[in-house]
Amino acid sequence: MTANVSIRGVTQRYGGALALDGVSLEIAAGEFVVLLGPSGCGKTTLLNLIGGFSEPVSGQVLIGGRDMAGVSPAQRPTTTVFQDYALFPHMTLADNVGFGLRMRGVGRAARRVQAEEMLALVGLPGRADRRPHELSGGQRQRVALARALAVSPDVLLLDEPLGALDLKLRRAMQDELKAIQRRVGTTFVHVTHDQEEAMAIADRIVVMNAGKVADIGPPREVYLRPKSLFSAAFMGEINQIAVRDGQSALGPMGAGTGVLLVRPESIGLTGGLPLGDCRVEDAAFFGTHVRAHVTPLAAPDLRLTVHLPQATATSPGDVLTLFATDPVMLEA
Repeated sequence: MTANVSIRGVTQRYGGALALDGVSLEIAAGEFVVLLGPSGCGKTTLLNLIGGFSEPVSGQVLIGGRDMAGVSPAQRPTTTVFQDYALFPHMTLADNVGFGLRMRGVGRAARRVQAEEMLALVGLPGRADRRPHELSGGQRQRVALARALAVSPDVLLLDEPLGALDLKLRRAMQDELKAIQRRVGTTFVHVTHDQEEAMAIADRIVVMNAGKVADIGPPREVYLRPKSLFSAAFMGEINQIAVRDGQSALGPMGAGTGVLLVRPESIGLTGGLPLGDCRVEDAAFFGTHVRAHVTPLAAPDLRLTVHLPQATATSPGDVLTLFATDPVMLEA
């Protein structure tokens, strides 16, 4: 089963603090959407409203076209996977996965069959009789995911489920999570503050800031064509060059007044928009590229971050003639 989610003008307050400010968002059935932003931006609040753990001050949350006002979490077609797994240590994996089915009156034999199917789906076949303490952190998170999927939710909510894992395991789980979502076809709404994680798994990213949506779109669009300065800066390193009436400290920069945005990897030694001669302040080899900070000779108060090809041999004090490709202008 799967369903669309419609957020319509939702506002939420906690005391005098505004957590969400008139947020509207449409999530298609079967879509993998990631809510991304810093702590306090409203992403978890929005997830809780979808799951029914709180009610909005105003606005509507609809799932599959049905208004969820007054519908308890247990009665909603959603389940939630949390960061802390929340597995029962005294139960086998089969009993953990089948717990939601048990609460719904499903018989023991049917629960066992469904639990084994779900464990196989998340890459843990033949482990139904093990207990949580016998598993690694990544494996326990898979069990939590299997438990959530066992009840066939229309919408699966994931609240930073990979946050407690180390980097290597987190990246492996990102790949598996996306693969599982494609197989089951359920609508996934995933909360994270990790930009790389969002880009690795999302069909669309919703960048949130101060209770509002700052940007929304496929990962490539949000990264390469940001719609706000906040989104541009939050989605990774970005160089910002002030432009007024088409002029900047580096010379002509097209037309208009605003901020020209250039990603470090879009600055190189050939082609594109001329940035002029730049003095290397520092440089470090990062494996896939050389990361350097440079100062344009024409604008000594401007410092740019650049990612040069890994074969580039450069040292502090060198002067490089640089160019920018694929810049984005956000008009003031």
